[in-house]
Amino acid sequence: MQPLTGSFKRSLASGRTLNSAFRYLHSQTPSNNPNTQKTTSFGFQTVPEDAKEGLVKNVFDSVASKYDLMNDATSLGVHRLWKDQFVADLKPGRNGPLRCLDVAGGTGDIALRILDYAREKYADRETTVEIVDINAQMLNEGYRRFKQTMYHNTPQVSFHEGNAQELSEKFADNSYDLYTIAFGIRNCTSVPAVLSEAYRVLKPGGTFACLEFSRVNNPVLSTLYDQYSFSIIPLLGTILAGDRTSYQYLVESIRKFPPQPEFAQMIRDAGFRTGTDVDGGAWTDLWGGVACIHTGVKL
Repeated sequence: MQPLTGSFKRSLASGRTLNSAFRYLHSQTPSNNPNTQKTTSFGFQTVPEDAKEGLVKNVFDSVASKYDLMNDATSLGVHRLWKDQFVADLKPGRNGPLRCLDVAGGTGDIALRILDYAREKYADRETTVEIVDINAQMLNEGYRRFKQTMYHNTPQVSFHEGNAQELSEKFADNSYDLYTIAFGIRNCTSVPAVLSEAYRVLKPGGTFACLEFSRVNNPVLSTLYDQYSFSIIPLLGTILAGDRTSYQYLVESIRKFPPQPEFAQMIRDAGFRTGTDVDGGAWTDLWGGVACIHTGVKL
C-alpha cells in the first residue's frame, strides 16, 4: 500500500464524497515492502491506519441526518428494541445516580435511554451522561434531539467532540461508573486502544458495555442475513439516502468485526472481568447474533 498523497489527505479533510476515496484506494498497488506504514481495514478495503479516521468521518458526515434510517436498514428496524434491551440490562439508577460516558454516541440514542430509564424506574434525576463522538455533525444531530427533551440545558447531559482511542485529559482516570458504546467500536481504527481508554476512565467496579453487530452462528440465518446485507442494504442506501457507498461500507465493517469469543478475549486483555465464553455469559446474542451485547467489569 502506497502512502497517502497530499491531494488525497486534502480530499478527506475537505469532506468530499467517499466515492473518490474508494477510487483512489482501488487504484493503489499493494506493496511488498515490510517497512511500509501500518494498515487496517475499512470495510473490505485495506487502508493506512492514518487514513481510516478520515474515511469513517466522511461516512458519518454523509449519514448523520439519516442515522435512524441507516440503522433501520442495517437492523430491519429492530435497533430500537436492541438499544432498549441494552440499557434495561444495565439498570442505570438502580443503585443510585451514575456518572456515565457514552462514546460514539453523537445522536444521543443511548444517553436518552439511560436518563429516561433512571428517571422512570428509580426516580433518579441525578445520573449524568457525557456524550463523546469524533464527528461534529453527529453531535449536532444529538444536540438538536435533546433540545426537545427535559434534559436540555441541565447538568444531566453534555456533548464533547473526541476520539475514543485517545480521550482528552478532561476524561480523568477512574472517574466513571458506566462506559457505553453502541454500534461504534467497529468503526474505530484500533479496538484495543478504545478498550484501554475505557478501562482507564472507569472506576474500579465500573462497567464497560458494548452493543454491536456481530456474527450470526445459525447457517441458515447467516445466509439469509448475508443476502439481505449485501443485496438490499446498499440498494436502500441508494434509494433512501442517495448514498450506496456509505451503506456498502457499513455492511462490510460488520463482517470484519471480530466474532463474539474473540471480542470477549480482547475485552479481558484490556483488564476487564467478563463471564464465560457463551451466550448469556461474556455476551448476549440478539436475533441469533445479528447484534450482541458485551459487558465487562473493571477490576
